[in-house]
Amino acid sequence: MTVSLRSVYFVLACLTSAISFADATATPNDRDVYGGWKNLRFESTGFFNVSVRGGIWWLVTPQGNAFISKGVNHVSFRADHAPKLGYSPYQRAVQNKYGSQDAWARAVVNQLRDWGFNTLGSWSSPSTFNRGMVYTVNLNLATRVGADWLKGAIGDFFSEDFEEKMEAACRQLCGPRSSDPWLLGYFTDNELRWGADWRGKLSLLEEYLHFPESAAGRKAALEFLAQRYTDVAALNRAWGTNITSWDELSGREETSGNAAQEDQTAWQEVVARRYFATCKKAIRKADPNHLILGCRFAGQAPAPVLRGLKDHVDVVSFNNYGQTAPVGALQDIHRLTGRPVMLTEFSFKAMDSGLPNTRGAGRPVATQKDRADGFTRYVHGLIALPFMIGYHWFEHADEPKEGRFDGENSNYGLVTIEDRPWDILVRRMTQVNAGLEARHTESEARSPER
Repeated sequence: MTVSLRSVYFVLACLTSAISFADATATPNDRDVYGGWKNLRFESTGFFNVSVRGGIWWLVTPQGNAFISKGVNHVSFRADHAPKLGYSPYQRAVQNKYGSQDAWARAVVNQLRDWGFNTLGSWSSPSTFNRGMVYTVNLNLATRVGADWLKGAIGDFFSEDFEEKMEAACRQLCGPRSSDPWLLGYFTDNELRWGADWRGKLSLLEEYLHFPESAAGRKAALEFLAQRYTDVAALNRAWGTNITSWDELSGREETSGNAAQEDQTAWQEVVARRYFATCKKAIRKADPNHLILGCRFAGQAPAPVLRGLKDHVDVVSFNNYGQTAPVGALQDIHRLTGRPVMLTEFSFKAMDSGLPNTRGAGRPVATQKDRADGFTRYVHGLIALPFMIGYHWFEHADEPKEGRFDGENSNYGLVTIEDRPWDILVRRMTQVNAGLEARHTESEARSPER
């Protein structure tokens, strides 16, 4: 009798589930230990996966039940450090309240479960893992080759050691988690810059041409252009430039006409395919079992980048701080990729919180009731789309009024700096979270696509 490795993993997953959940509150009768909905069954694989039935997409728990990821980002004991204070005010508060990070982690996971959440989103403390709640990991892979999401720095995905660095990072970060059934999956990175935006005005092609002469990325960009044009004279005619050799291209040229724009668009797809394919290969080599959740797009997902990633992720992740669900953008993502989508960062901040709310994404609303109404409106808009499989709120605790590392000082939290719940908000979240699986079963009929 032969036993497959996946069968062994499944047995281990079930055993781990029972052990990890021993201390957790009992689940309702229609829920499995992961928070999956028993009223809709799929194949059990021992790990989270995605599936579509009747035109409606679902996450599927290791036990084979339908699952919508209802998550919270940055469930962190340290929370936000305030440089002006020299410490994290939230950390001081919960250290005094609970006495230890371990006690805090047990309490916060139980509290989130009581509010109907089932997933620990990006940047959550590892101390919250393995406590009976599904979790995610952000690998930050592109930082290994110079990318910086906050500053908008572009990584060289063509560098000679890119693949080696990705594999080394995944061996360290993914390998030890490869048999953990509580892991939903991996974000490859956070809010990478794919072209001109608030962090920089140059296109991705211009950025690569601006790399040092010895950089592999610059050489790849020049080779890309050389394949599209017979010679420099042809490039000059198309771009309206006046260079005498390929090496003169710096990425700072003034261009005219549509050709340069078409080249920039084509290069986005080339870079995206290189990045996502390399990440997928490295992750799958270290961990063949868990979902690849994409790179958390920051408010825009360029079509060429979506075309480049579609064969290399299981889920597309998108961040947005609008007042309503970005239905059109989400439909475009699904149409171009054929993949399910998670909204992995959204929030509402209110002026009655006492916080400045002068830094950070999103337009402030007036009251906590407005926050609750915003959450309801936004989530119901998401779940009406048949390809949506989850949403993650930003974030667990409010930011300090003195500002965090980047100056943000907003009322994004489910709890205050003193760890007191925003009652109106969390009561509404509890109500909304409870009925979403049943609501999602009707999403094909209610979707604006129909």
